[in-house]
Amino acid sequence: MKILCVLGEHNYGDPARGGGYEYVNFLPAIRNLGHQVVFFESFNRNTYRDFADLNRKFLEKVQAEKPDIIFCVLLGYEIWLETLQLVREGTNAILINWSTDDSWKYEQFSRFVAPAFHLYATTYPEAIAKSKRDRHNNFVLTQWAANSANLAEPLPASQCSYPVSFIGTAYGNRPQWMVALKERGLKVECFGHGWKNGPIPAEDIPKIMRDSIVSLNFGDSGMVMHGIVPGRSRQIKARVFEVPGAGGFLMTEYAEGLDRFYRIGDEISAYDGIPDLAEKIRYFIGHSEERDRIAMAGYIRTRDEHIYEMRFSKLLDAAMQQEKQFFDERREINFEKYDALEKKHRAGLLLKILKQLLLFPSVMIWGDRRGPRAARRFLFELSWHLVGKKTYTVTGWPGRLFYKES
Repeated sequence: MKILCVLGEHNYGDPARGGGYEYVNFLPAIRNLGHQVVFFESFNRNTYRDFADLNRKFLEKVQAEKPDIIFCVLLGYEIWLETLQLVREGTNAILINWSTDDSWKYEQFSRFVAPAFHLYATTYPEAIAKSKRDRHNNFVLTQWAANSANLAEPLPASQCSYPVSFIGTAYGNRPQWMVALKERGLKVECFGHGWKNGPIPAEDIPKIMRDSIVSLNFGDSGMVMHGIVPGRSRQIKARVFEVPGAGGFLMTEYAEGLDRFYRIGDEISAYDGIPDLAEKIRYFIGHSEERDRIAMAGYIRTRDEHIYEMRFSKLLDAAMQQEKQFFDERREINFEKYDALEKKHRAGLLLKILKQLLLFPSVMIWGDRRGPRAARRFLFELSWHLVGKKTYTVTGWPGRLFYKES
């Protein structure tokens, strides 16, 4: 099959932040299953003039390539719901979206855009129950996995160069955790955007995991509401599978459902809080034989059950079962309809004034770099709370007023 992958070559579309996770890991796995992969860049805002240009180029790509499946990883409102509808009306392509961060993103994003797709893949079990509540019947449960090209048996602890390492972006409370560990005499070598070492090439990531006695992972996610009280959620991250697959010893923050994939204490280690983490780091550095045994067991489990070829084989099989239900003859995309949509996306004088009113206080408070993103975030939060689905359409205000900041 020909599969058009709609996602980003780099993290958040920024080459300075390193290779995009999905680009580096998903595309090779799909090719390994024998499919032809075509790529469309949807993250990098410098590639297009605005969202209207991005959506037009996407439709042109679909029209030219005539894919059997369109596999998306949407960040937000970069591909309009109307654009997806034009694809459904004018092609035989089966549309799939792989949703990230549904532990917090379901309420503000997935529940609104899911009906535009034939299959909506989520890694968050509670999203399945929520989708049934919202009468969506196209959600399927999947999970992150390991890149089969990076599979490697663990090194003995005695041969590792790094006592403790972490690979990931320096955001949220992660810097504070590293300071707290340092105060306890434990130095963590950190790699990624925002750390002193900076981002590293994708091919170096599994090497560092394998070359570390302990590889850390955090389960922190976005803010969620527990009744009227805000709090942070935890979720299973891709690193949970990457580390043991690459031959590393995984020490991860506990997240609900983790024991469905690994035996905690036998195949991976889990911690809860800084004191527990520090104690377990010291323990496994001092008990290398136990560390080596757990690392090997985690590697074997990952190799046998948790690689992306296995995940995508099931997902694509489920997608192909939708074909007879949804499609008949081949048609063409109606670009006249799109021309009319594009005109609605233009921001008039009143919206431009609104943007300036949002930008002024934000820039005054957060500065020229962070201010515009804060203004965009405020408008987005207001939009999905008040108008919901419309946020992700051609007339959605966040996309009309903020492009580079999105």
